[in-house]
Amino acid sequence: MYQHHASAPVLYLNALEHEGKRYIRIWHKANPFIGKRLREAAWVKYSKTYKCFVMHRSEHCIELLHLHFEGLARVDSRYLDRPKRLRPDRQTPLLAGKAQGEPLQRMHELPVVRLQPLLGEGGATVIGITFKYSQELYSRLLLSKVARWQKELKCFAMHPGGHSIKVLSDELQGAGWLWLNQELQVRDVALMRQLWEQTYEKGAAYITCPLPYLEKLFLLNYSMNTLRTYHSLLLRFLNAHKARGMEAVQAYTGEEINQYHRRMVQAGTYSCSFVNQSINAVKFYYQRVLGRHEVQLGNVERPEKPDRLPLVLSRQDVAKILSATDNLKHRCMLQLLYAAGLRIGEVINLKLTDVQSDRNLLLIRGGKGKKDRTTLLSQKLLLSLRAYYKAYKPKVWLFEGQYGGQYTADSLRSVFQACRQKGGVKTKATPHTLRHSFATHLLEQGTDLRYIQALLGHRNSKTTEIYTHVTRYALDKIVSPLDNL
Repeated sequence: MYQHHASAPVLYLNALEHEGKRYIRIWHKANPFIGKRLREAAWVKYSKTYKCFVMHRSEHCIELLHLHFEGLARVDSRYLDRPKRLRPDRQTPLLAGKAQGEPLQRMHELPVVRLQPLLGEGGATVIGITFKYSQELYSRLLLSKVARWQKELKCFAMHPGGHSIKVLSDELQGAGWLWLNQELQVRDVALMRQLWEQTYEKGAAYITCPLPYLEKLFLLNYSMNTLRTYHSLLLRFLNAHKARGMEAVQAYTGEEINQYHRRMVQAGTYSCSFVNQSINAVKFYYQRVLGRHEVQLGNVERPEKPDRLPLVLSRQDVAKILSATDNLKHRCMLQLLYAAGLRIGEVINLKLTDVQSDRNLLLIRGGKGKKDRTTLLSQKLLLSLRAYYKAYKPKVWLFEGQYGGQYTADSLRSVFQACRQKGGVKTKATPHTLRHSFATHLLEQGTDLRYIQALLGHRNSKTTEIYTHVTRYALDKIVSPLDNL
């Protein structure tokens, strides 16, 4: 009789799932005797699919296997109930030191109080205050020094002005967050800062964004988007070092600033654009506000931006999106994005006078970089716009909201996504994808790149040249070597 000892052959049992059923895979080192013995077991089968012996997963089969090999081989089931070890979908960066945490902590979610200009008694402009009902907010507004209940408007309202909004913000602190409609153009940098920082936890060591920083950006006529971006990035930088205090931060060397951005790059969770914008925001503070020109941040290791190609829709997919709505206003806005290659902000900022039908032109005022330009006015689009004007009778803005005033960017994004889904377009596109598609389709029609650059409002021709990488122009004449095999 073959005696069981430490050097005896071993049969390892592993879990196996096939078509939703549970089996046991039997693995062993090459041994003719073991293979012959397994073939003699009626409950064990050889699988040509998995190229191994398998059996049903049950205590009875395992017991039979033990008895079948008793004194001949050892049955090891230690790997039978091994837990599944799933891998994450994303790569995991390995950092040299402790990961850099988020320097700004958000407050717990509060109700949103919306402020928007409305026409009150006698046609005077007031700021309407609306919110999802909250007893706390309602009680505070009843005691407000600036807000009053308006019977005609059926909401609280107050006189327009930065001072009124500041007072209201203080009165509602801890009960709600103020959200300003895009038609309320804030020109008070102290109020901007108060609104932009209202959602952050402010402990004893919290550092607010220096007011001279925002004033300098404002006086140099930086766009509101740049102002807000630079504010948030400098705020992150200052509060990442709040333990050292503001005075120590202002005395930082270029290398200390470089270390902060190097950790951001190593974390692998921030885009190259985000890191580069942070470098610019911090550089502006040290050199233009503090006047420390000896801090040479030109030596900061800026991450190289990857050359990602823009997402482009086929003509068939564009047609599906544009025809997915029966709402004339929505169709006109989507047609404008594609027919003229407009950005979403340029569509909602169009005024009636910007449609110059006698010249077949659209006038775009204050586009990206505060640049004016003209672009195409499609004849098909012009017919749609004339039908839209007769139906809706807009007053100032080409596209107005449901209750007047300027149409919002968020509403247009929602319209686009609803039409994309209704049209059955699977590509995860955005309204800006229609602008990319406009440029690419023009290039495929043989339009000169210089004209496309002018229509898009690109300052640098290299920005427009990216569309040459996504066009299929002339690719249909090239034959893959695989097709010639």
